[in-house]
Amino acid sequence: MKKVLEGSHAVSHAVALARVKVISAYPITPQTHIVERLAELVANGELDARYIRVESEHSALAAVIGSAATGVRSFTASSSHGLALMHEMLHWAAGSRLPIVLAEVNRALGAPWNIWADQTDSLAQRDTGWLQFYCEDVQEVLDSILLAYRLGEEISLPVMVVFDAFFLSHTYEPVDVPEQEKVDQFLPPWQPTEQLDPLNPRALNQLASPEYYMEFRYKIQQAMEQALTSYPQIDGEFFKLFGRSYPLVDRIPAVAGKQASLALVTSGSITGTARVAQEELLQQGVAVDLVKVRSFRPFPLQQIREILGGYPRIAVIDRNISFGSGGIFAREIAGALASLPQRPQLYPFVAGLGGRDVTQQSIAEMVRRALSDAPPEDVLWAGLKA
Repeated sequence: MKKVLEGSHAVSHAVALARVKVISAYPITPQTHIVERLAELVANGELDARYIRVESEHSALAAVIGSAATGVRSFTASSSHGLALMHEMLHWAAGSRLPIVLAEVNRALGAPWNIWADQTDSLAQRDTGWLQFYCEDVQEVLDSILLAYRLGEEISLPVMVVFDAFFLSHTYEPVDVPEQEKVDQFLPPWQPTEQLDPLNPRALNQLASPEYYMEFRYKIQQAMEQALTSYPQIDGEFFKLFGRSYPLVDRIPAVAGKQASLALVTSGSITGTARVAQEELLQQGVAVDLVKVRSFRPFPLQQIREILGGYPRIAVIDRNISFGSGGIFAREIAGALASLPQRPQLYPFVAGLGGRDVTQQSIAEMVRRALSDAPPEDVLWAGLKA
């Protein structure tokens, strides 16, 4: 069924389709519309779930850690400083191996205060043990919630579905809303192997001494690596049922069957703009291949090497920055390519921080800079005011 949905409400629809039983979240712009709509669905009886009101984002994640530990499919959402406040509990959710799904609406961190799009908030949580998937459009946002539950429950790890503030969260797009019967076929009830049960008392997450702790971390890493194998299979099932597929890394060539001299790497909503820029550049005689990176954790090292290793030049657009290092996706890609005998020249652009527009014209300018004879620098700022 086709509907015109706001990006935030696409998440709410997906949560309802997933038959989530416990929701807890604290409102923060630009995430609030997600949980407002879910509260309405619960209140009017359209969603058979428990909605837990709490006093902070830290408590919201703590609440769903509790519900997920009892074997109940659970959901939360956050953004920016709210996600930062969850930081402690993000580690507990992953360490507990709980497949919670969190909708994370990318918003810049203060100071100064800013409510617009910026990926630094989610990427600052990259070492917590959560999977992270970055979405290009509203359809991908909705579908990613369903994919996240299926994958998270298979490998026993929590998942963030990440998308840009306002560019997606508050934008209305035509969306194909799956039928409940098909969703139930794709996403059956969760069958946890371990859960809290008053009739079978046990203790979870007790003290682990040095002789045991390291193995817990090893198993989380194993689960991340398993995700790289499990996800393509799950995505294939999704495609058979719904006709849509979302590869972890997707290459969109400028000219079918040919490889350009430059690959442009994007993530999130910038990818949609880059598709337009790619077409306009080709009309001007400039061929640039587009590479969309959807998965940040686990980072698809082998696919990155296979897809990008043959290009002489790579331009990466990061809507984020790790201070003292540079764009975070660019740094990960540089690390992935470091072992290759012939490494491409990497042009690491930082653009669009705090919601600044990244237009097809600005993307075209980045492409031209990357195709020039100027050597790459550690950080290439794009769109700075003179």
